[in-house]
Amino acid sequence: MLASIATLETLLVHLPTRRVHKWTGLTEPIGRYVLVKLGDGSGRFGWGESPALKDWGGEFGRYFGESPAIARLVIERYLLPAIKGHPLGDFAGLHRRMDAAIKGYPYAKSAVDFAYYDLTAQALGVPAYTLLGGLARSRVPVTHSIGLLAIDEAVAECARVAAEGIRTIKIKVGQDPKRDIEIVRAIREAVGPAVDLCVDANEGYATPGEAIRTIRAMEPYGLKYAEQPVMGIERIAEVSRAIDTPVMADESAWNAHDVIQIIERRAAEIVSIYTTKPGGLYRAMEVAAVCSAAGIICNVNGSVETGVGNRANLTLAAAAPAVTLSNVIPVSTPAEANTGQIGGIYYKDDLLVEPMRLVDGFIEVPTTPGLGTAVDEAKIAHYRVPESEA
Repeated sequence: MLASIATLETLLVHLPTRRVHKWTGLTEPIGRYVLVKLGDGSGRFGWGESPALKDWGGEFGRYFGESPAIARLVIERYLLPAIKGHPLGDFAGLHRRMDAAIKGYPYAKSAVDFAYYDLTAQALGVPAYTLLGGLARSRVPVTHSIGLLAIDEAVAECARVAAEGIRTIKIKVGQDPKRDIEIVRAIREAVGPAVDLCVDANEGYATPGEAIRTIRAMEPYGLKYAEQPVMGIERIAEVSRAIDTPVMADESAWNAHDVIQIIERRAAEIVSIYTTKPGGLYRAMEVAAVCSAAGIICNVNGSVETGVGNRANLTLAAAAPAVTLSNVIPVSTPAEANTGQIGGIYYKDDLLVEPMRLVDGFIEVPTTPGLGTAVDEAKIAHYRVPESEA
């Protein structure tokens, strides 16, 4: 018989970024996130992360932003009392308890879910992907994301990551159509035809018409997909019908119910699945199952997690059959292990004992019990935010 949840601790960390990484609508830096440490009383611990951002939410206020302070409060005040003593291995029961304790707050719940999967898989001596149905792929292709950079800076970075073996690049757009068209043209010229290019407007275009005109002007340079050009399922459906490039839903697709609405409206051919938006790995697999049944293809995306939470992203991408596209998963790498690579690297350091292994543009999926690579508690202590500044 498996043990139960005995202890829960939250910590706030802040990792230094390699460079500024922004997208349309984001007003605060990435990397200041909440960690969760679950124990079963035997000296074994599972780790999770809430990469909460106050600016990140669903369309038309359907889902609210969660700051680190909000996520931490929800975890400590509502979730911990609800789950303490809950036996390991009962994933549906864990989510029933959390949902009964408080409505919403999927980023707070996802941190608990990750730590619970990590702890349960360690107790069973199996990789966490086994608990999601098994390994669909042993290597996960990586997409490198270019934030809202100056065009010359973006072009130089894209040329470098392509030379490192990255085969898909996502370009943040959505602020100025003229600039957006030019940056896509310049990056295509720099990386050549063999690299897939995608654009992500983060709902930034003011109208479907503006999005349609802008994406049509980009299409001669070859786009793999256009991600969330406007706000609203019905509005991205209008864009999707008018362009040749496949449309990906992100802000419009938080959970399985959202995907059902996307299917009904034929709004998008692709859905970006997060481990966090639906509230953890358990609910993310529900999203993946609905997509698979409807013939929608997917990638795994996120909020530029540290290595603690990014282990869950890699686990989902390895286990979900619908995830056939390249994924915006950071290549979590401690400073001492980085030999100059920037492809998939967003932080100067990370919180894992060993780096994720990137080979030919693919992360190799670890087979160790739990969520994979061990968490470095010394690094967590180094980057922990003092309680007086939390």
